[in-house]
Amino acid sequence: MRHLLFFLGTAALTLAAETPAPPAAEHFNSNQTAATAPAARAQPDRSAPPFTNAEKDYSGWSGAGEPVQGDGLGGWRSGREGIRYKGPHPKPGWHLDWDEKKSSSDLVSDLGLLPPLKPLLELHLRDTIIRKGGDGYYYLTGSTGDNIWDKNNGIELWRAKDLQHWEYRGIVWNIDQEGTWQKQCRYIWAPEIHYIKGNYFMTYCMAGGPNGGTAILRSTSGKPEGPYVNATTTEGRLTGGIDATLFEDTDGAVYFTWGRGTTIYRMKDDLSGFADAGRAVEIDPASLAKAKEQGKGQSAAFEGASLFKRNGKYYLGGAIFIGGIDRGTGRNGRYSSAIMVADSIYGPYRQWHEAVACRGGGNYFQDDAGHWYCTVFGNDEAIPFREKPALVRIDFAADNTIVIADEQPAFLLRDGTPTHWRQPATKKQ
Repeated sequence: MRHLLFFLGTAALTLAAETPAPPAAEHFNSNQTAATAPAARAQPDRSAPPFTNAEKDYSGWSGAGEPVQGDGLGGWRSGREGIRYKGPHPKPGWHLDWDEKKSSSDLVSDLGLLPPLKPLLELHLRDTIIRKGGDGYYYLTGSTGDNIWDKNNGIELWRAKDLQHWEYRGIVWNIDQEGTWQKQCRYIWAPEIHYIKGNYFMTYCMAGGPNGGTAILRSTSGKPEGPYVNATTTEGRLTGGIDATLFEDTDGAVYFTWGRGTTIYRMKDDLSGFADAGRAVEIDPASLAKAKEQGKGQSAAFEGASLFKRNGKYYLGGAIFIGGIDRGTGRNGRYSSAIMVADSIYGPYRQWHEAVACRGGGNYFQDDAGHWYCTVFGNDEAIPFREKPALVRIDFAADNTIVIADEQPAFLLRDGTPTHWRQPATKKQ
């Protein structure tokens, strides 16, 4: 799930009472104001929730969102202790001591690691995923709800033609109404939408209950809005652990990985299950040593597996805390995207590097004009907004490693920032 795991522990986060789904949302346009494989990192049974918060404090849905006000700074910092918030719509029970707790800063821009970004929407969304559909739209999803450690009720979806003007498509899958085995868990993390072989699939993971893990949903209508059903022939989870993703290679083969991306499975042609027993990824020792040094003991990735291909090269990585994890204070290092490069999907992977600072979990994709982007959601104190969807344009160096593009679309940047963002910004009057 691309999140701060130090909040988890063994206590359950299941609510005592179910929360009904909201009524079908009107479309919002922001241009207007049982495992088939061995379990990995099996989820503990969290049957005694620490929270029993009322709907006025914690909703299991995020809703449509709204246009960003100003630069969109602040946001949410969710976790087992509740919500810390800075923004236009606080709720009862939320902690409003954002500035006192130094929950965000401009450090990542001051260091020149990212341009001064602003969110795409004023929207509570973790684990931002954007992918191109088969109908010409880009689709946006991620972990929604006020606090995904308290309750979370399903998958929400947005779309845009231009990456800028997002339209809410509503709730496309509801645990209580459409779930089967998933109902034993309380929340869904890190859903991803994939358009593969002419249809839409959702990878995701279930947690907050017994036998949680990863799984895949398939659209029965051929539409991104669903309805969705279990894609695999075996009832129950596909693997233990979190953060599932799919990748379709140029030859049409489809692969599955999850968590830290250390094992890759080939899928059956109809994506109904695994076609093989999985294969461990090979990582060059020098790359692994560099990752452990910068991550203070973490592996090549901590979670949030990501896999894509460009110009014949495979890119594999995930989210990692650069500078390590401090479970005592809760102030970890930069929650960044780290990537490695290989000539084969199974490796050996080399050139481990911090590709996009403070990106958190998410994905990489190419737009219609050929530009590459990485999603961002902000999950540490070094970025000025947190738990909101954003994008940054990336480029590739001569050695195939990822760099932040010198030129960025204006709508991704804060007011006064030049599109060639490494130039001095215009001071606001």
